[in-house]
This record gives sequence, C-alpha cells and structure tokens, in this order.
Amino acid sequence: MAKVTTADLRNVAVVGHGDTGKTTIVSACLYTTGTVNRMGLVDQGTATTDYDPEEIERQISIQAALAHCNFEGKHVTFIDTPGYSVFRPDTKASVRVADSFALLVDAVSGPQVMSDKSWQYSREYNTPGFIVINRLDRENSSYQRTLEAIQARFGREAVALQIPIGKENDFSGVVDLVEMKAFSYKRDGDGRASAEDIPEKLQATAESQREALVEMVAEGDEALMEVFFEEGDLTPEQLATGIRAAVRERLLFPVLCTSALHGIGTDRVLAATVNYLPSPDERANFTGANPKDKEEVSWPIDSEGPFAALVFKTVADPYAGRISLMKVFSGSASADAPMLNPRSNATEKLANLSLVQGKQYESTQGVVAGQLCAVAKLRDIHTNDTLCDKSRPVIIGPVQFPKAAISFAVTPQTQADEEKISEALARLCEEDATIVVDRDPQTHELLVSGLGQLHVEVTVAKLEKRFGVKTTLKPPTVPYRETIRGTARAEGRHKKQSGGRGQFGVCVIELSPNNAGEGFEFEDKIFGGSIPQQFRPAVQKGVREAAARGVLCGFPLEDFTCALLDGKFHAVDSSEIAFKIAGSMAFKEAALQAQPTLMEPLMDIEISIPDEAMGDVMGDLNSRRGRVQGMEPAGGDQQMIKAQVPLAEVLTYAPDLNSLTGGRGTYTMEFSHYDEVPAHLSQKIIDDIKAKREAEAG
Repeated sequence: MAKVTTADLRNVAVVGHGDTGKTTIVSACLYTTGTVNRMGLVDQGTATTDYDPEEIERQISIQAALAHCNFEGKHVTFIDTPGYSVFRPDTKASVRVADSFALLVDAVSGPQVMSDKSWQYSREYNTPGFIVINRLDRENSSYQRTLEAIQARFGREAVALQIPIGKENDFSGVVDLVEMKAFSYKRDGDGRASAEDIPEKLQATAESQREALVEMVAEGDEALMEVFFEEGDLTPEQLATGIRAAVRERLLFPVLCTSALHGIGTDRVLAATVNYLPSPDERANFTGANPKDKEEVSWPIDSEGPFAALVFKTVADPYAGRISLMKVFSGSASADAPMLNPRSNATEKLANLSLVQGKQYESTQGVVAGQLCAVAKLRDIHTNDTLCDKSRPVIIGPVQFPKAAISFAVTPQTQADEEKISEALARLCEEDATIVVDRDPQTHELLVSGLGQLHVEVTVAKLEKRFGVKTTLKPPTVPYRETIRGTARAEGRHKKQSGGRGQFGVCVIELSPNNAGEGFEFEDKIFGGSIPQQFRPAVQKGVREAAARGVLCGFPLEDFTCALLDGKFHAVDSSEIAFKIAGSMAFKEAALQAQPTLMEPLMDIEISIPDEAMGDVMGDLNSRRGRVQGMEPAGGDQQMIKAQVPLAEVLTYAPDLNSLTGGRGTYTMEFSHYDEVPAHLSQKIIDDIKAKREAEAG
C-alpha cells in the first residue's frame, strides 16, 4: 500500500445488534472497491471478517476483525464488531479506538439492545458516526417506521441523508438528499450506482426530507444559518461542508439506506464515510497519564508527535503466537523500531508490523498516527497496554471491560488434553480479557468464567479447534460468596507430639464484618510477645486460606476483618506451620459464631420486548426474584425494562425470554454486586450444594 497521511485515514467501527448485516456490509464495501474479487457471504463462510471456525459454523461474529480498502483517495479501515451482548467487550474496545462508527439497524426489527449498547459506547468515547438502515429488501421492512424508531431512541439529531427507491423486494436504489440525485443499482451487482433524476413520485418526499436535513445542519452553524435565512436553502457544497462539521461534533447522525447483501447503497456508504466522517487528526486530543507522577497529559493525534499506541485486542494464533492489534494515537514508527511498555518498563521491538485484512496480515514498513495495525510476537504485551517513545512515556487510558458473570466446570477428556489445557486457556485469556480461569479450592474443578453461556461455550470450542484440546463442559455454577454479619472471638490451638520435635501454636482472633467490597483485612493487636513477630504472618495466612474455603458450603468468605489478639508459643515446638493451622482452626470456629451468611451475585439486566409481552415478562421477572428499576420506551413498539435479578434465576433466561416474546425479546446483563440470599432459600441452597458435591465425590 502506498504511504498514507493521517488526514487520508478513516477508521470506522461497524456496530449494531446481531443479524443486522454488519459483516455483510463490510464484505460489500470490499467488493465494491475491488479489494476482493467476489462478494464474501456469511452463510457460505467466505466473509473476510468472519474467518474463525466458530464464526463460520455459527454464522455470527464472535470477535472484532479488521478489513481495509481505498475509496476516492482515502484509506478506509472497518472494524467489524460482534452483535451479541456476551461479546460486547470487543465492540466497546473497537469504538474506543475508531474515529467514527456506522450503526446498522435492521429495517424490520428496528433498534435493539446492542444498538443501545453501541450508542452508549459512542457517547462514552464521544465518537461521531452515521446510522445505516439495512435489509430494506426484506419482507415487512419499513424505512419510515425504522427511521421514526431511531429518532425516538437516539434523538432528533438522527436525520435522513437518503430515502429509498422502492420497498421490500422492489428496493432498488436511494435518493441522495445532498446532491438531490437518484442512484439506482443492479441487484447483486458490484455496488456501484448509476446516477439518475429523482423519480417524480419521490420528488415531494425528497424535498421535504432535504429541508429537514438543511434545517438541522444550519441549526448548528451560525454562518450557514444566515445563508439559510437569506437564501432559503443551501448549495450542495455548503450542505456537505455543514454535514461534515456537524457530524464531527456529534450534532448530526446522518441516516443511510442499504441492502448490503444485494449491493444496494454500498458505494454511497463509502462516499458518506470519506466525505462526512472525520479523519483521526480531526478528533479531539487523546488523554493519558505520565507513568512517573500519574499526572494527566493530553496530546493531539499528530504524526509529528512522540509515538504512543494502545493495544486494544490480542489474537491468540496457534502458529504465529500472540498478535497485538493496536491504534497509533501519536507519532509514526517504522518496522523494528524499539518502543517502551510503561507497565513493565521493558523495551519491545515493532517486528512483523502489519496491516490487517481479515485473517491476512500484510507487512508494512511503517505506520502513522491514526492507523490501526498489528504487531506479532511481542514478549510481554497484553490488551490495554501502551507502547510509547522512551523519551516521552505515557499510559493511554485503558478500556474498562465488564466482569465475568457465569462459571462452568471444564474437564479434559484425556491425559494428553490435561497436559495441554493450561497453556491453551492462558492463550485464550490473553485474547479475551473477560474470560477468567480459576480452580475451585474446595472441589479442585477447573472453572472457566465468562459473560454468558454462549461466551464460555465458544471459548471451549476454540480449545478444540485451535489447540486440539477436547473437554467436557458441566452445567454452570453460580459463584456464591459467604460473609459474616456479626462479631465473634475464638481460640485456635494446634498441639501435636509424635516423638522428637512437636508442633505447638495457640492464637486468639476476633472476626468482624466489613462493608461490601472492602475485602479481607488483618489487624495485629498483640501487645507484648505472646506470639513472636515471625509467626504472626502465618496466622494471617492460615485465616486467609481457610476463608477461601468458607464455612457454609465451600465458597470464599469475604469482607471481614480478622484481629489477632493473643496467643501462646513454645520455644522449641512452635513453627510457622503450627500457627498457620491454629489460625485456620480459630477462623472456622469464630466464623460459625459470627452469623455466616450466603451471598449471591445480582445482575443488572436490560430487556427489550414488544409492548404486548410486557405483562408476561414482568410477571416472569417477579417469579425470579427480580427487582424492576425502571421502564422506558425503546422506540417503535418496544419497551425497555431495567431490573436487578439474581444470577441463579437467569442462567437459562434466553430460551425462556424467546418463549415469552415469540423470539422478539432480547436482553443484556452485567454483574452488579453481591447481596444476601433470603433466609428461606439459603439453607436449601446450602443443602443442595453439599448433596451435589457428595454425589460427585462418589
């Protein structure tokens, strides 16, 4: 690729709900620009950005993927993002590093849950963009209904830039309201239109919609407002300039029309991308922190500045190893240039510097500010790390990812799988920062935690397809926790004599509750030498290890303070192990007296449903011990319910919601906090867990 400048770049995160055509529109743009010689299709497994075996098999995007093309002298990079909520961290990271977004909305369903999530991310990062009403060729599609739903959901700033020619199966083109021309397409063609006069039956609608567009653009620009008042209209050039400025400031979100699958509207999407979306150097300064004093710094996105790049995604390739995808926020760099990782204070070489085209990595000799690129085989680089100039160190603000919400037990099928699973999971954790791998201290089960059942199932499937590790996945485990509500004191005495040197240690501790989230605190309140200083950390270690096993049913006990008050020792027989055991014994006795309580994870859940399903869904939520926080219109005939509900009650919520709403309901959920299990349920849960573990133990 010829060398580009920052002003030539357009980085677009293609976002939206699942099954709205995000991957297809990227494939269509690549085909229209001649980047690929045939249209990639999701259902045939040939889409450029859905290349993972799991994506091809499931026909959904499960990770962000990059693809690029050239159009009218500009270098456009698309980030195709997942549309299912369990994979939303990649969507958030993509909006963080993109300079604009294209939000796809289905012309039948209208805005949905991930439409809202994507919009929230764009607001969080102040990212401008446009909206694409896709699949206008489908039966029951409606441009007007969908536009009204978009405006109801996202505001009056969402204004039509185009109107469709024809509807449903007769959708054949668009009317551009800036140029006031019609663009017609050959169905299943190359996505390039032929310009024509506006059909007479659409002339009045086009003029009315153009007037609304002109008014919205003029509203945000005093100079254009004066011209509008004097002339009653704006020229196409004035309108285009005004749109670009308004989009950059998030005062306007143009709405486009397409049928990406059939190549209708593709070149107009590309034209809107290069004409109206900002280049990286038109964005606001990026901020970071000086790693020495943590003071905030603010730099422009400029190729002449010091180098700074953020790693926003890691790809675990079984052959190439770790591949880091990064956005260059400042400066420029050539291949093999040495850069500093402020987290580890280590120097990394930008070897194997590449541009990304789906699963292909195209070697490049250098990158400039604003570019999205890949670097392979860095020694100690992870997602959210910064690479920067040694002389001007900076840490770019990381992406805050949601926490894992659901756990599964994973069992290797053979001894060979057992030997490979740890390394394979570690590689996948590098790729997905929201996957957590842990071993249950009580059952010694290997637990894989993620944002939902599908998230964990896909991770386990990758183990086999990428690394050849076959596993068995057990039903999800709710990650309960334990805590105490009262204060109690106990003595732990460990004495053992079996010939020769014995073991002796006595400690007196007091347990008291902490506020939620404060964790474990240890206080040494011994005055004098009842326990020598070198043995006191052993008491703390014994308490900590015993707390990890809990006292009710084997879940970690958290949020408490342990005060070491007194004890006894023997000059010969006392040792660290003796006091560790004594600390563990004292903890168990004190915890059982301190009103131990079972805690369960509560989830923040947002449910988008049709109006007619409101009563059924609300009743179902109440039966699941849900607490409704609020309701609001979600555009069209949809309502949004916001609630908190125990995770144990929504482990299999997806099929139940589909049944209640006829498949029209969607939801997303995130971990909120832990809360006490109601007394009438607590003992039953404890008994069930103990019985299950006894049965598994044989």
